[in-house]
Amino acid sequence: MKIAKIEAIVISIPFAGGGKSAETAWGKKDANSADSLLVKVTTSNGITGWGEAFGFTAIPAVKAAIEQVLAPLCIGRSAASIGPLMLDVQKRLHIFGRSGAIMFAISAIDIALWDIFGKATGQPVHRLLGGSEVAELRCYASLVRYSEPQVVAANVERALADGFSHLKLHEIDVEAVRAARKTAGDDVEIMLDVNCPWTVSEALNMSSKLRPFNLRWLEEPIWPPENYDGLARLRREAGIPIAAGENASTLMDFQQMLVAGAVDFVQPSPAKMGGITELQKVFALAAANNSTVMVHTFYDGPGLLASIHASAALGSKGSLVEWRYFDLEAQLYGDAIFPKRGTIVVPQGSGLGVDPDPDVVRSFLVLS
Repeated sequence: MKIAKIEAIVISIPFAGGGKSAETAWGKKDANSADSLLVKVTTSNGITGWGEAFGFTAIPAVKAAIEQVLAPLCIGRSAASIGPLMLDVQKRLHIFGRSGAIMFAISAIDIALWDIFGKATGQPVHRLLGGSEVAELRCYASLVRYSEPQVVAANVERALADGFSHLKLHEIDVEAVRAARKTAGDDVEIMLDVNCPWTVSEALNMSSKLRPFNLRWLEEPIWPPENYDGLARLRREAGIPIAAGENASTLMDFQQMLVAGAVDFVQPSPAKMGGITELQKVFALAAANNSTVMVHTFYDGPGLLASIHASAALGSKGSLVEWRYFDLEAQLYGDAIFPKRGTIVVPQGSGLGVDPDPDVVRSFLVLS
């Protein structure tokens, strides 16, 4: 079973976000469409697997990496020898850096190969990872950044009405967080992702203002994100649990983060840091360091499915799945994994369990 073809497919689906979004790390101010980079891998015996690369505004660079760098190295290789192949391409390409477009591209191909392996063996990915007894997982609504407190409050109300009891904000203003907590009440868990804006001293000052809102965690509060000693200090002194990891790219990054005692919750992003092959290692590393994995999934394609399968098989009872909370014009998987009452199903079909809807891909395809 050889890799015969690798295709990079860009789709852009319009969305309504419950109000105008502020500029954030993942996109543009007032963005009104969600861009995704899918990868379709086809084997010599006709099995297809789907992966997803983190991309957003960097999609052109990642697409070029897939088509011009990764595909020539992977085509003709065994689709079943995922670990050895991914290690080989990482070693061959390390001179281009261990993060960014190359690693995002590797991640997408890795996820697609796990999809193929599951389909070839007739097993869901979570079974390949050791099995799972859960049929569904709790998920949290991950809101875009709005900045305006009244817009934040309105979207918190929307998410609660949709059945979510866990919410994540991307605000950096205290009043916006105050509005969310006041609207949600005391029984709703609220997480806050600020996307690396502060020095350690600034983060300590902000944490004193944020502490009354009883946050489940404060996510990526420090610049630069690899300042693990600074995160560890904040964790000791802030009085708020700390989460980070979406910007970590290698197992060594996660090891250094955990050895430093930098986080309560570690957040690998499977479409950024090597796919399922590397993601399963982070779960083991976190367990050895008494930390909880909360997979980062601010996307809704195969990368999301990868996190669901890994969390079901390797996560703890408290594992939560991130759901990007805005109203897409079309869902890549239809209603198959759309959250209901704040829970998301664990697909039971072979591989990732569900393929992208070809009509959706065709309708929202971005031609290069």
